[in-house]
Amino acid sequence: MSGLSTEESAIFPNGPRKVSATEECVGPMRLTQEPIQVLLVFAKEDSQSDAFWWACDRAGFRCNIARTPESAVECFLDKHHEIIVIDGRHSRYFEPEAVCRLIRATKPSENTVILAVVPQKPPDQDEPSVLPLLCAGFSRRFVENSSVSACYNELIQIEHGEVRCQFKLRACNSVFTALEHCQEAVEITSEDHIIQYVNPAFERMMGYHKGELIGKELTELPKSDKNRADLLDTINTCIKKGKEWQGIYYARKKSGDSIQQHVKITPVIGQGGKIRHFVAIKRPHIDNNNQVHKFNKEERCSGEHSQSECHSLRHRDRRKDSIDARSLSSRGSDAPSLQNRRYSSVARIHSMTIEAPITKVINIINAAQESSPVTVAEALDRVLEILRTTELYSPQLASKEDDPHTNDLVGGLMSDGLRRLSGNEYVFCKNMSQSQLAIPVTLNDVPPSIAEMLNDEECWEFNILELEAATHKRPLTYLGLKIFTSFSVCEFLNCSEATLRSWLQLMEASYHSSNSYHNSTHAADVLHATAYFLRKERVKGSLDQLDEVAALIAATVHDVDHPGRTNSFLCNAGSELAILYNDTAVLESHHAALAFQLTVRDSKSNIFKNIDRNQFRTLRQAIIDMVLATEMTRHFEHVSKFVNSINKPMAAIEETSTSSMNSDCDSQANIRNSPENRLLIKRMLIKCADVANPCRPLELCIEWAGRISEEYFAQTDEEKRQGLPVVMPVFDRNTCSVPKSQISFIDYFITDMFDAWDAFASLPGLMEHLSENYKYWKSLDEMKCKSLRPPPPS
Repeated sequence: MSGLSTEESAIFPNGPRKVSATEECVGPMRLTQEPIQVLLVFAKEDSQSDAFWWACDRAGFRCNIARTPESAVECFLDKHHEIIVIDGRHSRYFEPEAVCRLIRATKPSENTVILAVVPQKPPDQDEPSVLPLLCAGFSRRFVENSSVSACYNELIQIEHGEVRCQFKLRACNSVFTALEHCQEAVEITSEDHIIQYVNPAFERMMGYHKGELIGKELTELPKSDKNRADLLDTINTCIKKGKEWQGIYYARKKSGDSIQQHVKITPVIGQGGKIRHFVAIKRPHIDNNNQVHKFNKEERCSGEHSQSECHSLRHRDRRKDSIDARSLSSRGSDAPSLQNRRYSSVARIHSMTIEAPITKVINIINAAQESSPVTVAEALDRVLEILRTTELYSPQLASKEDDPHTNDLVGGLMSDGLRRLSGNEYVFCKNMSQSQLAIPVTLNDVPPSIAEMLNDEECWEFNILELEAATHKRPLTYLGLKIFTSFSVCEFLNCSEATLRSWLQLMEASYHSSNSYHNSTHAADVLHATAYFLRKERVKGSLDQLDEVAALIAATVHDVDHPGRTNSFLCNAGSELAILYNDTAVLESHHAALAFQLTVRDSKSNIFKNIDRNQFRTLRQAIIDMVLATEMTRHFEHVSKFVNSINKPMAAIEETSTSSMNSDCDSQANIRNSPENRLLIKRMLIKCADVANPCRPLELCIEWAGRISEEYFAQTDEEKRQGLPVVMPVFDRNTCSVPKSQISFIDYFITDMFDAWDAFASLPGLMEHLSENYKYWKSLDEMKCKSLRPPPPS
């Protein structure tokens, strides 16, 4: 490549201009851009490609060269160039229009300027139309000229013209993102007072949806009659002069109520030096004196209500004080009672300005102690010791020697695992590829053998392992299509079956098929159990369709990208995820976050793309809450809250109600349908679905027990290899008793939870399976058998 010509050296005596960044002010905002990136798409190197290369060097631009359409697209997706120059002189190498269309088909290209290099035409030929190039997606054309100065001038014009405009447009996205999330209501109108934009805070304040406002004149909206008559004229006179107006103004909400606002209206000068827009920033005007009085009054009312409610619940508890998280009748298990557990009392509650309910309870007991006999005061001291703990719902076990299987399960599943940190990083690979997937075109095109299996999907005895084999380890997509269709999920989300299918494929591909247990078959199994529970009469009567859709989605994604290792392992290994989530609910936080990241990344698989923003927020919150509920550290809290908030009050109504049957049903429905209790029901539902293996038919129960044991064995093997703390020592493949581990798991986690869930949802079949499976594991243990099945008769 040649250097600068004499003419060019004269223009730039100090050599090529180097630009480290482009800086520009847009109002009060400074936009800083890294050096412009240019992609040259030339099949062959010649004087024209050389000229553009040296022109980029002179301008301080960063330059890449691609020789084929494929490498051009790949390079562009990697670098996101601001300018692309495509050689359009020699169609024998590639069609420039086709290359341009390929690049324009990618999302980042919307802010890219694409330049076509066209051949010079003889003087006697007409100038060709530029329309075909524009239709293909080109922004400009450049007539072949191998002078570095000509190429330099073209690039500089593009930088100062289109590139800077596109840069400002990109910056606008950030500005509007800020507006979307700011707390103050913002309304932007044109110079003619036609509404151009309102942010979510404005929608919330005024009760309108933006679709009802944008394009309307302000005069079309109802006005409050609380403003003084000349206020509007005063405001208009001020802002038309280009001055800012600020003051108190009454607006009328969609409901018809008037709201007093503090308003600031700023005129925006635009093209031609004229006012082109008005920006109004609004917030509720608060009269502090009245507001304090109002809050105090509300607090007193709240206190009176709570006292009355407590009194009522106290009587209910007397009627049904035998029901709690651990005293429900145990079926198929002789689990030890909760009273024998020790409670930790490390963290005492300090005095707080705003009292929490537990603080109020402690204060009441403290007051009662002052006038109590010594024996009562001492008993209350023991009560206070229990209440002043951060682990109210986490029973403590006796020594390891008493029950090592249970102790290891609890240590592995219910702690953060931070026995000691290691420098070893545990990194797991993400299985995101979908290239091997062969998916039915529609639900109707499912192979007959698989369709026949799916006919039994509503039965609890449905064999998910047969579906796993028939679908080549891809049961989640097929079962998901069937279940989501039966619950009308596509209709609720307003998305096509093709979008749902792509989403199910994406989620399934994001599970690790190499895991023996936490793979897409487990997700399909949990989805099946979730759908089964949702069809139960009392569950169905407690939840609305949004709850059902949230539960099905949560079940589908609840273990997505699971590495086949526990939270304790990840924390001990100092993994990136543990660091990211501060050693707290590491995997569950990752499952929920990744599910949404993957879903919204591509429109083809974004099942949420057509739903209303507020509905999406509600649905998203419900899904996240359910996925986080599968984390085991709060197991007893979730079960205890469910029993005490739902089972106990409903049982009390059944036992003591003397009124009519209808009134009885209404009272129970009121308990079930409150927002707080619906939350508890959804948490309990997915928790039970997640660990329902011991309640499956015996053959399925045995297979799942083998799979989870293998995963724990593999973890123990790796902990020993890496020199990490062994989280669950009993899960050593050479010494472990699988029956003992299953017995401990059922005793400690399963029996009471499913007793409570059965009392609510009525699941006699499941409880029979649980009892039979428990007896099976007991019989193996009594035979001193450590494997999944008894030894063959000799």
